[in-house]
Order: sequence, then C-alpha cells, then structure tokens
Amino acid sequence: MIDVIVAGGGPTGLMLASELRLQGVHALVLEKDAEPTRVVRSLGLHARSVEVMDQRGLLERFLALGQQYPVGGFFAAIPKPSPDRLDTAHPYALGIPQPVIDRLLAEHAIETGAEIRHGCELVELSQDDHGVTVELADGTQLRSRYLVGCDGGRSTVRKLLGVGFPGEPSRVETLLGEMELTAPPETLAAVMAEVRKTQKRFGAMPLGEGVYRIVVPAEGMAEDRSVPPTLEEVKQQLRMLAGTDFGVHSPRWLSRFGDATRQAERYRTGRVLLAGDAAHIHPPTGGQGLNLGIQDAFNLGWKLAAEVNGWAPEGLLDSYHTERHPVAADVLDNTRAQMELMSLGPGPQAVRRLVSELMDFEEVNRFLIEKITAIGVRYDFGEGHELLGRRLRDVGLKRGRLYELMHGGRGLLLDQTGRLSVAGWADRVDHVVDVSEELDVPAALLRPDGHVAWVGEDQQDLLSQLPKWFGAAVS
Repeated sequence: MIDVIVAGGGPTGLMLASELRLQGVHALVLEKDAEPTRVVRSLGLHARSVEVMDQRGLLERFLALGQQYPVGGFFAAIPKPSPDRLDTAHPYALGIPQPVIDRLLAEHAIETGAEIRHGCELVELSQDDHGVTVELADGTQLRSRYLVGCDGGRSTVRKLLGVGFPGEPSRVETLLGEMELTAPPETLAAVMAEVRKTQKRFGAMPLGEGVYRIVVPAEGMAEDRSVPPTLEEVKQQLRMLAGTDFGVHSPRWLSRFGDATRQAERYRTGRVLLAGDAAHIHPPTGGQGLNLGIQDAFNLGWKLAAEVNGWAPEGLLDSYHTERHPVAADVLDNTRAQMELMSLGPGPQAVRRLVSELMDFEEVNRFLIEKITAIGVRYDFGEGHELLGRRLRDVGLKRGRLYELMHGGRGLLLDQTGRLSVAGWADRVDHVVDVSEELDVPAALLRPDGHVAWVGEDQQDLLSQLPKWFGAAVS
C-alpha cells in the first residue's frame, strides 16, 4: 500500500511530496496533465516562501533563476516603498515564473525519492478506516493510507468528498497571455502609464526576445472559463481599453482567470485532506495564491508524515485545518479588500486614496506587507512569549545560520544555555547548542516548519511541550 497519494503535481503537491519524503514516507504524485504547463499564472515567491526554500536548502537554485524585487507596492498596486525593518533575512520578492518553480520543485521531489506520474487523472475515491482507494480515468485502482487533494480550484477530490466550497463567484474576468508585439517600447510605455492611472488590471511586461506578458480585463464572463481566449478577443479588449492592440501576434499561450473567492469548509475528511487551490481560491491581487499553497504543504507535510510513521500526538493532524484555515480566510479577506480598492467607482476610489494616505505611516505599510508576504502569520498556541506561534526568521549563529540546520525537516531545539536536553526525542528533534546575537531568548523549540513551539530555559517546562508536538518519548 502507498503511504500517501497526492492528487495534483503543481507547486503545492510537489512541495508536499518532498516534505513527506524527508520523513521517509512513500509519496506518489498523480498529475492529470501529460506535460508540464507553459501557462505562467504566478510570477514569483514572497518572503515566507523564500524562507521555506532556504529552510530546505533549495534557495540557491531559485536565486540563480530569479530576480529580486522590492516588496513595496504589492497591496492593491498602491505605489509605496518597501517598509523598513521587516522581520526576515529575505526582505524581497523573488521574480520567477511558475513553470520554473514547478520544474525546480519537481526536481527536488524526485531527488527526495517521490514518484511523479503524469497523464493520470483521478476520477473516483472511497475511504474506510484503513485507507483510501482511488480510481483513475483509465480504470486503474490504487490504494493508499492517505490522499491529499492538491488538484486546483476545480478540485475533483474536493467535489468527490462533498466538501462545501462557499464564497462568491467571479464578477470580473481577465485575459492573460504571452505574445509578441510590433509597437515600439516608447509607445507601449506611454499608453501603459495612461491606462494604468485608472485600470490596475491592465499590464504589459517584457519577458525578453520581443515577448510580452499581456494582462487585460475581459468584456464579460465566458460561459466556459476553461476555454482559452482567442488572439482576436485579446486584440479587441486592448483596442477598447488602450486605443491600440500594440500589434500583438504569435501568442505562446493564452488563458483567462476570474476573481472568485471561495474556501473549503473543512480541510480534512477522514483520511483525505485538501491543500492549495483545492482548499481556497481568491483573486490574484498581491500574488499570494501559489505562496499560500506552498505554505499549506509546509505545514501539512511533517504532520501527515508523523501520522504515517506512528508518532503523531493526538490532534496533530487536525491542527493542519486549525492553523491553516484562518490563514487562508485572512488572505481571502485581504484580496477582497484589494479588489475593492482597485474598482473604478467613486466610492472605492475615495477609500483607495484614504488607504494610500494611511500607508504613508510606516507601521501601516509594514502591517499590510507582512500580510502579503505571510511573515506576519502567527498560529494560536495560547498565551506566552511573543515569538510563540510565529516562524523564526533565519538568524546568524556562531557556527553558521539557523536555516542551514533545518534542511532535513526535523524539529530543532536552539539552546543558548547548553543546559537543556531532548533525550527521548532525538530521533525527531535536533539539539543545537549555539548562540545568536539576534535572538534574545535562552532557548527556542522549533517545529519542522520553523514555527516556535516553546521558549524558555527550564527543562521540566520543555518536557511538558515536547510530547505536544513530537509525541511520546522513546526510551
């Protein structure tokens, strides 16, 4: 029997498979598309996702193929500078197109030992007390201990489970594609500057070799949004909004997307879980979608592996929903707010001007950017130190960096006292005795996802917390 079947080979599914493999769990990824998509729906990684890659030793690969950008101006496209003193060692957005992200994560998943099968579409599932049976479009049946649906906003897994997906349907639609154009750069720049004074959903970004990424509002809602637009449809919308179609031609690909906002009522049903767009969809404002999915996988992977490996404390797997559902709900709210601020009516535009003034206050600007980048996320671990429930940023140690010690996906006790012990949990938790000038606590216990589970210096207090996250001690 397979340990975990992951339905969907996008960034969420690939990240999850890698996290499972780090813990020795047999992970099989089923992707219905025969070939990786060329469609560039996401343009990069925010700071928290950059940290995730750093924690797993992948960042150099991404930095080599990406470009660093300031994080200012991400909230509702309101042009503000990057806030000072962001709580991260990576205060930038990493521009890197989604197909490249997919490829790098697939390479990592394969390196860890995950199996990826393309052209395999899940069409049926059933579960019992011992496992999940899935049926593929070709009639093949597979059996696993758990199934995770990472199969996108139209998730087959979610629909087969009958999990509610409440929210709002799309009100507006946007056309997207990569194509060549004949208009000179100065004409394009002048028209862009004028149109974007009011229409924030319009854009043309050079990709090199004469190819541009074109984003333009659609005239209405297509009956079937899975059908790509035609080049002529793109031209018509460009002429209507910009007065010119810029001579666009030779499209590499064309797509459309809406602004629907929905969230699954529950992320777990027995032995089946949901992650990424299968669990939540929202407008692309702020570029949060792909990042949210990767971070779902980072939260779920070690917990599901603990369950498979038999050491998970009671309630650990359910804490995936408890922790991640509110995070996604907050993202849905901030994208709703951003879409309102980008509306053209006099009311939304008045609110936009007011928010822009408020963002001139450093604290407001930082607060909103921490939302977009997810470095402000704090899980509810109860009362305690201000670090409790937050992820710990990378800090320098006498013998290197904190994130360099987290590549294996294990828990970590950073002990600046040298007096503590994780005896009984050494198979799950690394004990690092080192000091950091950047960390003003005696010791911190980190979960495999880097969130702080305990802060202190008392051994008995530590012993009360280790079982909560890492199960029973091994004698």
